Amino acid sequence: MEESLVDWSRAQFALTAIYHFLFVPLTLGLSFIIAIMETIYVKTGQEKYKKMTKFWMTLFAINFAIGVATGIIMEFEFGTNWANYSWFVGDIFGAPLAIEGILAFFMESTFFAVMFFGWDKVSKGFHLLSTWLVAIGSNLSAFWILVANGWMQYPVGMKFNIDTVRNEMVNFWDVALSPVAISKFLHTVGSGYVIGALFVVGISAWYLLKKREVAFAKSSMLVGATFGLIVSIFLALSGDESAHQVALKQPVKLAAMEGLYEGKEAASIVAIGVLNSKKTIDNNEKTFHFELEIPYALSLLSYHNSNAFVPGLKDLVYGNEKYNIESAKEKILKGKIALEAFKQYKKYIKEGNTKKANDAKFVLESYINYFGYGYLTEPKDIIPPISLTFYSFHLMVTLGGWFILLFAVVLFLLLKKDITKQRFWLYASMYSIPLGYIAAEAGWIVAEVGRQPWAIQDLMPVGIAATNIATANVQITFWLFAILFTALLIAELKIMAKQIKIGPNGGH
Repeated sequence: MEESLVDWSRAQFALTAIYHFLFVPLTLGLSFIIAIMETIYVKTGQEKYKKMTKFWMTLFAINFAIGVATGIIMEFEFGTNWANYSWFVGDIFGAPLAIEGILAFFMESTFFAVMFFGWDKVSKGFHLLSTWLVAIGSNLSAFWILVANGWMQYPVGMKFNIDTVRNEMVNFWDVALSPVAISKFLHTVGSGYVIGALFVVGISAWYLLKKREVAFAKSSMLVGATFGLIVSIFLALSGDESAHQVALKQPVKLAAMEGLYEGKEAASIVAIGVLNSKKTIDNNEKTFHFELEIPYALSLLSYHNSNAFVPGLKDLVYGNEKYNIESAKEKILKGKIALEAFKQYKKYIKEGNTKKANDAKFVLESYINYFGYGYLTEPKDIIPPISLTFYSFHLMVTLGGWFILLFAVVLFLLLKKDITKQRFWLYASMYSIPLGYIAAEAGWIVAEVGRQPWAIQDLMPVGIAATNIATANVQITFWLFAILFTALLIAELKIMAKQIKIGPNGGH
């Protein structure tokens, strides 16, 4: 398969995913904030909370509609651009996507109509229930999508069927409750909650800077900052568990996240660092031009043991007998044995030689966990792009720390000071809205770029997963999607800006 085809297919999916995740996290976070605001309204009966709920609900609705459009396109791309992948694991990957479509999406959509159009048409209690169900449905949608993604990072609960050349699910709960899927879900929705809170706090800060809707803005900011402080701490804790799972299941990704070439006991974490672009796995160049380390932190973060050994890229590529780490070269050899056994099995089945076919099947099943390595040519092929993974990870973590500080300060100023006079923090709140999106996209870059070359960890490289079609077809659709998604994003920003300028008194 042409390398350029794989790269364009990869670029198209990345483009779609990046745009989609500009819309999704706000839906996840804002839905719960709206539900909290409406709950306060129902509990207190104060009309100001109803007005607040309606205003933020209007912005939620604009974002929700456009997010759905990009998500549907992404699911179609599995069939158009990743047909080999879909054939190989469709029996497993399709299940969570189907549940997402049937259960969560329908639940979300049905109660969205009641939530948005049902004011004064249904009881207060039923309307509030609908709002909460929209929030729960949105997050259930995310859960099943992230179960599917988590399975690609850590494939479990399946068995390879040599006759159909497909992986088939044998244990649904192993797939749904895999520790990688759960930690990925919690960390991803946590980032969405933070973005929702940043959105509410930032827009409210804009009103305060304009000296408009002061009471409304302060109340909204109080709800947003309280929610934001809680969920940003939760995000940090879920990030810790997510990194622990990466250390256990994807050690190469962890080494790339930290720019770690040589494995160490009691390993330090690089808090701030500038990578040396000349450094490779085979030379003795310094890894960093400059770095600031936190002693023991990487071992503690990775294995919850401050003295634990953290393997570096050299250990994972060339092996390390002391720590019983198999080299990539050995894995590639075993992968090629698996591939050869698979070919032999097909040959003997066609010839009607059942005994030899069963022997070949036994060999394949013995080496099935190395199946994907058989497609690799060099041990170094298992190394993902180091710089992009390293800087994305550190940017995400730095911004996560900033969000905790921001929410804490805003909450303090709201409760103890006159925040309308704190222009620095109001501007900081406003300009932190895009930072939330940057952090979330950086997180996805770590997750997806950091696991290259795999489409499915250890089982299928990206180059094998793509559909063998003309590169020009993918190029054309890439640019069409780029134009379409950009137009949708501009449309959303314009509609939102207009609605924000109108303000809560002009809302529904």
